[in-house]
Amino acid sequence: MNDKISALENTFLHRQQARLLKLHTALSGITDADELEERDVQDHSLGEAHEAEDDAQRLAFLDTEDALITRNAGRLPMIERALKKIEDGTYGFSDVSGKPIPRDRLEAIPEAICTADEEAARQSVR
Repeated sequence: MNDKISALENTFLHRQQARLLKLHTALSGITDADELEERDVQDHSLGEAHEAEDDAQRLAFLDTEDALITRNAGRLPMIERALKKIEDGTYGFSDVSGKPIPRDRLEAIPEAICTADEEAARQSVR
């Protein structure tokens, strides 16, 4: 019975590791592309005659892009931490309390390094 559980856990860990690596690669690429696109928009608008509406649209676009870049960049360290936890054999246990992180949470957010309650408490402090 323990061998079956271990095999299931190993399968789960390998699947999660693959997901995390894929997510890391994707977010790294998106962040780089977004930063380049944002620079292009800024460079394009410098020194050109343009309408105030164009400026407003560009500013709105840059604000949205900044938020996405910040969010994606913030996820990368968590993904890296989760990958390290897989290596260390601590994946699935909270960095805050050491309590198990529910599998459903790990399926939904593979980079989760704490329980949902701990994450909510962390967010409320910010």
